[in-house]
Amino acid sequence: MSSIKYIFVTGGVTSSLGKGIVAASLAKLLQARGFSVTIQKFDPYLNIDPGTLNPYEHGECYVTDDGAETDLDLGHYERYLNIATSQSNNITTGRIYNNIISKERKGEFLGKTVQVIPHITDEIKRNFYLLGETEDYDFVITEIGGCVGDIESLPFIEAVRQAKWELGPENALVIHLTLIPYLKSAGELKTKPTQHSVKQLLESGIQPDILVCRTEYELPDDIRRKLALFCNVSIDSVIEAIDAETIYDVPLLMQKEQLDKIVLQKLRLTSKKDIDLTSWSGFLDKFKNPKHHISIGLIGKYVDLKDAYKSIAESFIHAGTHLDCKVNIVWIHSEDLEEHAIAPQLEGLDAILVAPGFGERGILGKIAAVKYAREQQVPFLGICLGMQMAVVEFARNVLGWADAASTEMDPNSTHPVISMMESQKKVVNKGGTMRLGAYDCTLVDGTNIKAAYGKTNIKERHRHRYEFNSDYLADFQRGGMQATGINPESNLVEVVEIPKHPWFVGVQYHPEYKSRVEAPHPLFVGFIKAAISYSLNKTLEEVNH
Repeated sequence: MSSIKYIFVTGGVTSSLGKGIVAASLAKLLQARGFSVTIQKFDPYLNIDPGTLNPYEHGECYVTDDGAETDLDLGHYERYLNIATSQSNNITTGRIYNNIISKERKGEFLGKTVQVIPHITDEIKRNFYLLGETEDYDFVITEIGGCVGDIESLPFIEAVRQAKWELGPENALVIHLTLIPYLKSAGELKTKPTQHSVKQLLESGIQPDILVCRTEYELPDDIRRKLALFCNVSIDSVIEAIDAETIYDVPLLMQKEQLDKIVLQKLRLTSKKDIDLTSWSGFLDKFKNPKHHISIGLIGKYVDLKDAYKSIAESFIHAGTHLDCKVNIVWIHSEDLEEHAIAPQLEGLDAILVAPGFGERGILGKIAAVKYAREQQVPFLGICLGMQMAVVEFARNVLGWADAASTEMDPNSTHPVISMMESQKKVVNKGGTMRLGAYDCTLVDGTNIKAAYGKTNIKERHRHRYEFNSDYLADFQRGGMQATGINPESNLVEVVEIPKHPWFVGVQYHPEYKSRVEAPHPLFVGFIKAAISYSLNKTLEEVNH
């Protein structure tokens, strides 16, 4: 254990300060110095995982290759580091307590009274160390969700205190992310909230080693000295985290503040190589200086909270930047498309994406958006439920089956073109029981999907209970919608296309989960290429007229 360095990231004053981005940025800097790094998130809520949470409650539920339903911060970790995370990278209070109660029911505690200390804290620490014991990492960065002082966070904070003591000062450190608010009426940055936050940490027995201070304005030297003095840290350990234009600026801002150097110094390490962020800087330069601008309509049910579609939004950034293109996302609530004229809301878009989701609400709006994209020859991408609604729309408006539906919305349809998977029909418990994780898919030659990937065999992540009903496949093929991606083991239809349409693709899986800053997802690249082409042709037609 001693050869691995453990970094704990805590937060204070308020939530949503960006612990995940700071953790991922530090990891990126250490990775660029030649170290192997992983990040894990510990969430203090009692759900076993985010899989049963409404997106409005928690934002996007991210899915890993091994089928874990996790916090959306794991998406940041993967996008920054270009590595895969797993079930072990996201632990909740619910999981910790579930493990302990299961052991207690089996009699594994030999009659002892089961308590928060030591049993819950020992289980938390076991999970702190698990990744480092099973994989070869130089650093394990652990982000503790919530705020210091929250009742539900107390066992995690106590476990951090114990772990820091067990590991020793050369093997573990604590970074505390906090807020330095600016009071306009006084014209001052205020340090008192941070002082109180650190005091709460000290009351729990933890002295933070580094303060990362989220701020709207630059931190002057006198503020840094004051923070250092009253929070008992060295002045060079007070790090400014100023509001950034984009989250992708943060690694370079943290490098400018020498966060990575300070971490290495405190842990008595030397860099394995000169830091190289050339690729990252090149990405940022292209991102900020695009040659093209396009507008893509994202049709969803949860657009009021954009974090519900975080991975899709970031995938547009990665692929768009790769193509020197700024993608302007037009967020459209699918329920609005049910209630108002559809054409005025979708005219002017260069492409349409119908997003994933669950349940009946807003379904007619999604179907209307699919129909518009199909009839107007606008580039279209449907993901998961979006693909399923493309199938329903085609069945209703091309094949003429007026009551065609998914059995999720209409179990009595005489044309259930989307139906529950056989393996799901006996499932009772909802949590962690969908078709989850990475599955193989074989692509058909001469298709847009094959052109996008440039290869025949792919592996993509899933999260669904319903599937294309293959009983109707021959009817769809004759009608002009083709199955262009098939799971080789189950024969599940993974991809559908309309060959007579310039670019109309629906995928049952979630390509957005595998897009990376320095490795944009090929399907999003193909989709945006089609949107750029559509935009240029539209402009040319307007000029000719």
